Amino acid sequence: MTSKSHSLYSLQKRILALLVLICFVFCVIFLRLGIVQIINGNWLQNLALDQWTRSLPIIAERGKIYDVNGSTLAISYSSYSLYARAREIKDKASVAQFLASALNLNFNSVYEKICNSLVSEVLISLQVDDETAFKIFEKNYDGIYLTENTIREYPYGDLLTQVLGFVTVDNIGQAGIESRFNEMLSGDSGYCLVQSDLTGVKLENMMDYYVSAMAGQNLNLTIDANIQLIVERNLNLALTEQSAKNASCIIMDATSGEIVAMSSKPSFDLNDVPRDDISQLMNMVKNNMVVDVYEPGSTFKIITLATALSTGAGHLSDYFYCPGYTIVNGEKIKCWKSIGHGSQTLTEGFQNSCNVVFTTLAQRIGLTDFYKYIYAFGYGDQTGIEISGESSGIIMNQSSVKIVDLARMGFGQAIAVTQLQHITAVCAAVNGGTLYQPYLVKSITDNNGNILQEFSPTAIRQVITPEVSEIVCDLMELAVNKTGKYVFVPGYNVGGKTGTTQKYENGKIAQGKYISSFVGIYPADNPKYVVLLSVDEPSAGSYYGSIVASPYAKNIFSEIFDYLDIEPDDPELAGQEPVAFTMPDFTNLSLTKAVSELAKLYLDYELDGEGSKIIAQFPVTGATVYSNDTVVLITN
Repeated sequence: MTSKSHSLYSLQKRILALLVLICFVFCVIFLRLGIVQIINGNWLQNLALDQWTRSLPIIAERGKIYDVNGSTLAISYSSYSLYARAREIKDKASVAQFLASALNLNFNSVYEKICNSLVSEVLISLQVDDETAFKIFEKNYDGIYLTENTIREYPYGDLLTQVLGFVTVDNIGQAGIESRFNEMLSGDSGYCLVQSDLTGVKLENMMDYYVSAMAGQNLNLTIDANIQLIVERNLNLALTEQSAKNASCIIMDATSGEIVAMSSKPSFDLNDVPRDDISQLMNMVKNNMVVDVYEPGSTFKIITLATALSTGAGHLSDYFYCPGYTIVNGEKIKCWKSIGHGSQTLTEGFQNSCNVVFTTLAQRIGLTDFYKYIYAFGYGDQTGIEISGESSGIIMNQSSVKIVDLARMGFGQAIAVTQLQHITAVCAAVNGGTLYQPYLVKSITDNNGNILQEFSPTAIRQVITPEVSEIVCDLMELAVNKTGKYVFVPGYNVGGKTGTTQKYENGKIAQGKYISSFVGIYPADNPKYVVLLSVDEPSAGSYYGSIVASPYAKNIFSEIFDYLDIEPDDPELAGQEPVAFTMPDFTNLSLTKAVSELAKLYLDYELDGEGSKIIAQFPVTGATVYSNDTVVLITN
């Protein structure tokens, strides 16, 4: 009885153990099945799909770029990419010979690719044109496939080189707007799947799968291509006639921060990117107006003037005396007019661009308030424009600034800014006092013209009062119309300020190297357009902003007025052509006599030298000059 009970008990234990084992095995199987189906399901499915099919990419059409009027600045058109699947190609030598001839490629290179059976497919050529693609298609070779691609084209060639940037051969943005908005412009590529066997050979009578590409979004810029053409034509003239290293210009809408035009020369045709010289390419595509810094020189006096008026450090009725220099902390700071301007009001000091007046104003303002307004005008900080690599400028640490440094800052030395920062600040000084963020992209749309995103002016802060801004505008109008009202551009109320700045290399003044610049506003009584034009290292005989930069800015304003059909502020004056005459010989005359003769001819002048006798002049004797032009008198 005991033996039977023991046997029965042992059998029950064995059955229980077996059941436990079976349950464990099933649990492991179900767990593994769950991992395979739920956790690794998509991954394994993709692996299987990769084994069963071969895919070819379908590149999305890149989004277009338009100017403010709807003119196309960048567009894409169809081309083709050629692929080969070695396992499907029968007569490899014959196919390679035909493709090499049709595509102007090396036979050995093509033959090596179509014989490589270790890969599913290999790219033979990108950007095959329609005619060549059709010839290849007609051959109907097994294993040779064409997929649609796109080629980027810029209808205006070298227009807006630094703003637009360019793309690689496979349509990836490399610089400018093309790079900054690459993801939006690129769209989503599609693909074509064909079913194949284990060796990669296409299976006959099987269904192909086609996933279409989604085109990129379009950008609508604030740029006016017609004004941009005007700017670039004049910059090319400046570059050639002044034998300059570089010439650049920005036009901004003072009431909104919109960039109307932006260009730097030299540049290159965006349809023929010089990829063989990377150093030259990167130098020409760099937007130096946003990336590089410079001392703004006398054009910065606009900001010092606005600051002085705002803080009460200066009034239009104030008198200043300029003997040709001033002593600050034991250091002699010269005025550009070596014999001095004598006694003058603040208004006259701005008209005369007197350094002594503005060193005095800077010291009156004081370091704390001066720096407060520098930062309020946006210096020392990025503007936030849609261009990569923007610089913040170089502002000395306030605690390190000496009195002489502050004095020099008053007339645009000892401070380094970008051209974009500077024009943005000038806009705030003349538009009623509001600092706007500059911007290039007005809206983003889809292929049906639906607006996906729209950008509007961004007011950052109120820097000065409208009353102070009005005074600044009045003085800028007087500064460029010294020989009469509305004569800078005959009949039009243009205001402006010239600047001439020495360049530095390795912390020292670079002898003979200057940046000549001009800032202009229109209309001077309520500015809409602000123009900043700079010529870097002019070497054709003069370096003064009034001689080198001002004439091209004058041309730009005149051509803009014609393009926009803007009526003159003084129609009678606008109809009068400036009087042309031959430049007299002023050499060997006394400075006093020469200045008197210039006044009779309605010519303005700049002085180079500290003597009282004229030894040279520019333009030279016999050159054609016009009334209201500026000449340079060089003294002993």
